[in-house]
Amino acid sequence: MDLGADVAYDRFVVEAKKEQATLVCMSALLTTTMVGQKEVIRLLREAGMRDRVKVLVGGAPTNGNWAGEIGADGYAENAVEAVHVADRLMAS
Repeated sequence: MDLGADVAYDRFVVEAKKEQATLVCMSALLTTTMVGQKEVIRLLREAGMRDRVKVLVGGAPTNGNWAGEIGADGYAENAVEAVHVADRLMAS
């Protein structure tokens, strides 16, 4: 499910609950939007969902260090790599 661009952070949680998602993927295009990834992870944790929802992040300003810093389960540099990382996350 693609939520589109400029999505309210809490909508990720609402939609993940509604769809019973096991994976949430987020891309940030600017350094100013990276903080949204961290906030969505916080909201998932606050909603009690973090233990059953894996989080994959990516986007031009992000990297593996950022993913680790914010508590994401995975990072991908591009869409092709994201598919492989998502497969690994879902298998674990």
